[in-house]
Amino acid sequence: MLDRRTFLLEGSAAVALIALLCSIDGARAEPAATPSAEFNAAFNTLIGKGVPQEAGLTLDLPDSVENGDYVPVALAVESPMTADDHVTAVHLLSTANPRAEVATFRFTLLSGKAQVTSRMRLAKTQDVVAVAELSGGRILVARRKVDVKVGGCGI
Repeated sequence: MLDRRTFLLEGSAAVALIALLCSIDGARAEPAATPSAEFNAAFNTLIGKGVPQEAGLTLDLPDSVENGDYVPVALAVESPMTADDHVTAVHLLSTANPRAEVATFRFTLLSGKAQVTSRMRLAKTQDVVAVAELSGGRILVARRKVDVKVGGCGI
């Protein structure tokens, strides 16, 4: 028979063990999912024969989220937004969602800045890719991996 003190001591040891296992599991990053055929088709359609540049487009996402239903995302393109040099669209893609095309944001000169803050859904751990189209035909690309936890630490 356990007294209260022994129960609390053994209970706290069990909680510490579970916390340790959760932190070990959380530290072990799940690999990003292999890009789907739908993602590859959408990405290749957007890029076409152009050569994307990996500078000038900022994609801000958390490295890890507990719930893939509400993933905050912010993106911004460095652009003067003049008649000669402006952003026309930014496309947000996911490599492993059932539907690769998450959102398209269109901009005009009246937008002033090419930046967006929103939320998106992610089915599982995967890469999120943003593709910006500029008026001169340049294409910018940014990619971030997001580790989506299922049921907390998975225990």
